[in-house]
Parts: sequence; C-alpha cells; structure tokens
Amino acid sequence: MAQEVRIPDIGDIDEVEVIEICVAVGDEVGPDDALIVIESDKASMEVPAGMTGTIASVAVALGDQVAEGALVVTLEGAAAESATAAEAPAPAPTQAPATPAAASVQEPAPEAGTAEPEESAAAPTQAIPAAGAATEVEVRVPDIGEASNVEVIEVAVSAGAEVTADDLLVVVESDKASMEIPAGQAGTVSAVHVSVGSEVEEGTLLATISASGGATESAASSKPVGGETVAVQAPGAQEAAPVESAGAAAPAPAQVSAPAPASPPSPAEVEDGDAKRVYASPAVRRLARELGVALAAVSGTGNRGRILKDDVKSHVKATMTSAPAAASGSGAGIPPIPAVDFSRFGAVEIEPLSRIRAAGAQNLHRSWLNLPHVSQFEEADVTELEAFRKTLKEEATRRELKITPLAFIIKACCYALQAFPTFNASLDPEIKNFVLKQYYHIGFAVDTEDGLVVPVIRDADKMGVWDLSAAIAELAEKARTGSLGLSDMQGGSFSISSLGNIGGTGFTPIINAPEVAILGVSRLVTKPIWNGSEFEPRQMLPLSLSYDHRAINGAEAGRFMAMLAELLADIRRLAL
Repeated sequence: MAQEVRIPDIGDIDEVEVIEICVAVGDEVGPDDALIVIESDKASMEVPAGMTGTIASVAVALGDQVAEGALVVTLEGAAAESATAAEAPAPAPTQAPATPAAASVQEPAPEAGTAEPEESAAAPTQAIPAAGAATEVEVRVPDIGEASNVEVIEVAVSAGAEVTADDLLVVVESDKASMEIPAGQAGTVSAVHVSVGSEVEEGTLLATISASGGATESAASSKPVGGETVAVQAPGAQEAAPVESAGAAAPAPAQVSAPAPASPPSPAEVEDGDAKRVYASPAVRRLARELGVALAAVSGTGNRGRILKDDVKSHVKATMTSAPAAASGSGAGIPPIPAVDFSRFGAVEIEPLSRIRAAGAQNLHRSWLNLPHVSQFEEADVTELEAFRKTLKEEATRRELKITPLAFIIKACCYALQAFPTFNASLDPEIKNFVLKQYYHIGFAVDTEDGLVVPVIRDADKMGVWDLSAAIAELAEKARTGSLGLSDMQGGSFSISSLGNIGGTGFTPIINAPEVAILGVSRLVTKPIWNGSEFEPRQMLPLSLSYDHRAINGAEAGRFMAMLAELLADIRRLAL
C-alpha cells in the first residue's frame, strides 16, 4: 500500500523553498530519516518520512516553492510487509516498556480470521497502539535558527492539564527575542520536563502529551513545532515489520543505539572539480562558518553521512584538545587583557551583563576581528528637508504618528542601495562571490534598558515616508517592551545607527555582519555655509559609513555617500 508524505504545517508562511533533497527513488527510509530540507526567510526545516518504507517517487525538485499539504514523496512497502507478516508466524503480543516520559501501550488482540501467532521465547516483540487509544506524544523545541541554550521564561501548563493544538506550552527567550511554543497536539499533559530558568536547545524535550487517535494520526500531522509520536520496542527486538492499524501505517519502532559510523560518501560528498560538497543543512553550515570549521574535514554521523551540529562541535573539541595552547594567549594569538582585582583600590559592585548586552558584545567583537573596517564621513545639507518635515507635523498629529528624519534617511538609503547593489550584499564564506540581495530590509538600532537591539523593516523600498514612520514606531516600541519576535530581527541587508537625539559630532559604527556596511547618523547642527557670496545658516547632518573593505573600496564608498547626501539635500529626487 502506497503512503504519501506531504509538507507539514509551516505556520503563517505561504510557501517555502526546497533547498535539499535527501533521498532518491528506491531508497529505504525510517520514520526519522529526512526526505527534504525546506527553507523560509526565517528558518530551515527537515521534513522526515514519519514511517518506514521504500521511496517510490519524489514529487519535488531543488528550488521548488511548496506550500503546506504539497506532496513530497510516495512510499511503498509498508502494506506489503504487513501482508507478509500476517501470513508468516507473527510475534506474540506483549507489552513493551515505554521509552522515557512515555507510557507503555498494549497491542490489540488479533481480529477474527487472522492466523494466531506462534509463541516463541526468542521472537521479537513490539507494542502497537490501538486505533483511538491514548498515545504519548513528545513536544520538543523546534528549529530556533542560530540561537542555542535559550532560556525557558514561562511554563504555561502543568501535568494533568487539557490542551488543544494551539494552546501555549512554554515561552523561551534567546539573547535577541522570545518565542512561544504551542502544544501542536490536543490531549492531556502527562508530564512537563522543563521549568522556568531551564536552558534548552533545538530538540530538547519540553512536555509529554497523552493524545487520543493513535500514533498514525500524530505521524501524519507532523507539526514542525509539535510533537513526535513515541514508538516503543520490547527489549531484545531485532527487526519488526511495520503493522497496519485501522487502515493507517504505524511508525516503525525507534532504535536506541550509538550513532552509526558514516556510510560511504555517495550522496553525502560529491567531488565537483576541485570543490568538495558536503551533506549538511543550512543551520549546520552556518554553525561551521561561525566556528571557522571546514565541513569537508568533518565526519558525519547522520543518515547517509549527513553532518550534524554535534559532529561540528565534536570536531572543534577534538581540534582544541589536540592542538597545543598558544604561547601568546587566548584567541587568534591575541594577548588577553590581564585580570585585575579592582577591590584592592576601593569598593566595587558586580553587576552581570544582560543576555542581550552579552550577546551583542560577542557579535561586535567577532565582526571587528573578522572584517577590515573603514569609515567614510560626509555632511548632508538637510535644510529643505527639515523645513518640509515641519510642514507635516499637523498631518502627523492627525495620523497619530511622529515623523522623524530617520524615515527620510531610510527612504534615501533604499535609493542609494539600488544604485550601488554591492552595499546591499554579503560575501560568501570563501570570499569569492557577492551574494547580491534583491530585497531591501533595513535594520535600525534601538537603545533599550537591556542593551542595543536592531529590528528590521522588511521591504523598506516599497514603503512611503508615512509607512516607514509607522513601522519605526511599532518596532521601536516592541524593542523597548521586549516583545520583538525572531522574525523582527532577521534578514537585514543594511543597518542604520542614529544618535541624532542623543548628541555627538560623529562616530564609527561596527558593521552588523554578515552585512557589509552600516550608516551612522549624528546630531543635526546649524553651521554657517558659504554660498558663493556670503555665509548663510544651513542645517547640516553628520553621516559616517563603516564598510567592509574586502567588499567595498574607498571610491565606491565616497560615491555612495555623495549620492546619499544629494538625496537628503533635495528630497524631490526621491520621487524620480
């Protein structure tokens, strides 16, 4: 009997892109084997098989845009194996011990007309949940992108609580944002495995839900944030064929064993000229780039040699323990700052950094060490812009908005970025290619009590000044109240740091890597400017552009700043 595997619930995203196909026709797969990897603008996700079988057909191709419910593959073999198992002597029904946090389940009695299985002490045994019986479902932390060791800040349920699929279980918080994790499955909470203050990561068990409808129902729904049906197997079982229950294929039993050694590198590694391709998800590649690891040197322990995050971390650990310590100090041979006991000189108080401030310090340090920063300074004459902005105050009051120079600066930056596409780009990890972005997502720095955050205005080039003002106000308020979501802070292509309301005549902002440039805006001042016959007061706006000198040279930076100053001096050009 053929079984179809489709794209699971992907939240409020309309379509996602297929970025990797992990199987081919004829491959044997198990419930946890990845079929494809899909990616949205927020995160990537593997789509597992959810059952055991043979790949009969693959319905998608690399680069396809797919939506929830789209057919991924067709599996064969489960029905045939069940039929064979029915004809041959079958294992005796017995109750298997449950895996951790899962209750044991009992196989139903054979139906009338079915051959009675022969009893054998050595026969493998398997417990299969009956159709409609309660099934233990594990809810784990979903894909959280680059974040690791996020903290549980709220637990919304307790053991015995009744929940629906959309009910909130826990709230986790990274150094940038918080995220709510729903149940993904209706039922009764059997156990809660975390508490407030627990640090979790992707895949950490959060709760166990006793759901009605059997294991097949959960396997079919395959919620990305929700649970995974727990399959149990009796001790000593060697191999068990999938058994159909109530017309649907049950997932194969989970095998508890140490990771198998990497299989031959046929799909995992392919030689393409001098370039060696490795089999790893985008999240793993991102981790490897951050740690400076060449994936070609890492041995994968995943399915068919797939490289996992743990493989990258193990490689780094092995390298660090085998390499001799640098004589000059820690890091890349940089002498460390010596520790000082400041209490010798007077009273001190220790105040820990907030998570946001600590993470920001690490990100800025990494950017400063890896990117050759150069700064270009310019002054824009915004006298006419300021006069026009003042005429909009009455309309802004009616719209209940505050229109600031930042909205005009973002608008002008979008025009300049379109004229200079390498400023709206990133460099690939090998520093051989530009990744030219066809979108203009502008980040702007917001000062909060916990530290600096950079929310992102998506598709800023498609907005007018009023829309930009509304977006700035909304995101700034969310930043100050700590309610920014992960999607509010990802995907930026260019950033602006404005200190105009604070002061200063200029500064050199640090690039928000992997972007290649950031614009600094200082306090507006009135200066006497020579117009050819006399000095007249003009309102001048100091600008400073920090850029990655590997991607942008000085002449390009000068032309970019000259165009930006010209646009701000005569905003009528923004309508051209």
